[in-house]
Order: sequence, then structure tokens, then C-alpha cells
Amino acid sequence: MTDEQTAAAIVSDPEHVRYLLRQMVRVRRLEEACVEQYSAAKIRGFLHVYIGEEAVAAGVMSAIGPDDAVVATYREHGHALLRGVAANAIMAEMYGHAEGCCRGRGGSMHLFDAATRFYGGNAIVAGGLPLAVGLALADKMSGRDRVTVCFFGEGAVAEGEFHESINLAALWDLPVLFCCENNLYAMGTALDRSESQTDIALKASGYAIASWTVDGMNVLAVEESARRAIDAVRAGAGPHFLELRTYRFRAHSMFDPERYREKTEVERWMERDPIQSLRSALETHGQLSADQWSALQRGVDEEIQAAITFAENGTLEPVEELTRFVYSERTAP
Repeated sequence: MTDEQTAAAIVSDPEHVRYLLRQMVRVRRLEEACVEQYSAAKIRGFLHVYIGEEAVAAGVMSAIGPDDAVVATYREHGHALLRGVAANAIMAEMYGHAEGCCRGRGGSMHLFDAATRFYGGNAIVAGGLPLAVGLALADKMSGRDRVTVCFFGEGAVAEGEFHESINLAALWDLPVLFCCENNLYAMGTALDRSESQTDIALKASGYAIASWTVDGMNVLAVEESARRAIDAVRAGAGPHFLELRTYRFRAHSMFDPERYREKTEVERWMERDPIQSLRSALETHGQLSADQWSALQRGVDEEIQAAITFAENGTLEPVEELTRFVYSERTAP
């Protein structure tokens, strides 16, 4: 998206652009709070934060409908939040408390909420792709007007499920949008060390589906592409594929010593911070005052602090319920 297109979008609908900015700030603040609580040993296990990639979730989520389904990866806190899962339920889940969206049983990598049609959170690389194909197949066979959106990292491209899932989606003409969040590093392995063809959109097009690359650091570009793709899928044009070129500012996980990339590279990407870029553009075009920015931050901070307080006051599931949900519960006939 050019500077002229960005300016046109801001001038034509500044309220919506400020909404997108707020959504990104919500994700950033949630992730920063997770880092803080993890460092304080309030959150245990693995933790993968989304800082730097907020434009992808904010742009795509604004383009989908309430009946559509979302399947995500283990770096999914932001996807869940913007899909409508309450910050309280997310943070309580991080704490392992019964008030969490999965009763504290899933934790960071397994957020799930049927009410918002958010189907994970999946700790298996590429594990969400066949699930998305299954959801889309069910919708097509049932004649439902739904699209399934599947997020995954570029590391999933090296897995067999990636190729099998996209091939089946194309063969069966399924209503699914594949969103590859290409942050250049599958854990600690650079893309060009694992893929001979680093143009992932080109690779996907080999399965005869519409695919293109998107500037994943520009929320307006992401939203425009996502809306165009989802409208096409919903209209019966078959599966689509977006390669969203983005970058995570922090290490792969909180356990990662991050010795595989230079600090100067991270600093260069941080100059393209999607939040600061959009904030600056809004200010330049007179659509974000200092008071508006302060109010936006204050509202988000209050939401996240309330979520921390909610989680702090949560409870652990009783030991006697340890085996509950091992099998599905049935109601009496």
C-alpha cells in the first residue's frame, strides 16, 4: 500500500483507522503483560509472544464475520483477543485458573473458545491446517455461508500437512483462507536455510489457488488484502492464500536465547513498528490528537490491568475434577 493509499484510507474513515490502531495496541499491551507475569513466575510453561506482528491479526480479524471460524498457532493470544475472547478469560487461562477460556487446562498455546468460533491455539507446527480444511469441508457440505481462516508460520511450509491440506482445499474447492505469517524464522532457523523456494505465495500457487504477498507490517494493507480474499472465498472462488511478511521483535519463546539473528536486524525491523507507523500517519493527517492517543492507551491499560486482577483472583480446579473431560460428557436421555 502506497503512502497515497494510506492517506486516502485515513482521510476517508479516520474512526475505523483509529479502531485498527487500538486493536494493535490491545494486543501489544496484552503480550507485554504476559511477559511481565511470566517473569514473575505467575505464568508457567511455554510462552510465545506476538510483539511486532500485531498488524496481521488486527487486519485479518477486522475482515471476517462472526460466523466464520479461526484456527491459529501457538502464538495466538492476539488472534484470540481480537476474535472476541475476553482478556479476562485469556489471562486466567495463562495462569492455569479455572476461570480461563479452557478452565486452565490449555494454557498459552491452547486457547479455545467455541462461542467466538476460535478453534485454537495449536502447539503442533502445521497442526491447524488439516483442522481448518475439515471445518471448511463441513461448512461446504452443510451449505453454510462461512469462511475458515487458518493462521500458521512459515515453518509450517516444511511440514507434510501444509501440502496435503492446501492440495485437498484446492481439489474440493473449500471456503478457506490460509494466512501464512512469515516472520522469517521458524524457531531459530532462517527461512533460506529450510526452504529452497522462499517465495511462499509462489509455492502455494503451485496448488492452483489464488495467492499473493502482503506487507504484514501495514495493518491497512493486511485488512485490504484479507477483505478482498475473504470476499472472493465467500463468493465461491475457492481457497485463497496470503503470505503476510512480518517480523517478531522478541525471541521465539521466553526460553529462547536468540543467538540466530543479529540485533541490528531486529532494530531495522523495529523501525517499521506497525503501531508507531500507523500512529504517526494518523498524526500527520490530523486524525489523532495527543488527547486521543492518551485516552486510547488509558482505556487499553485499564482493560489489561483488569484482566491481570481477574487472573490473580482466580482459582485452581479441584483435584477431584482431574479426570473430567477426558471423555466427552453426555446428558441423560
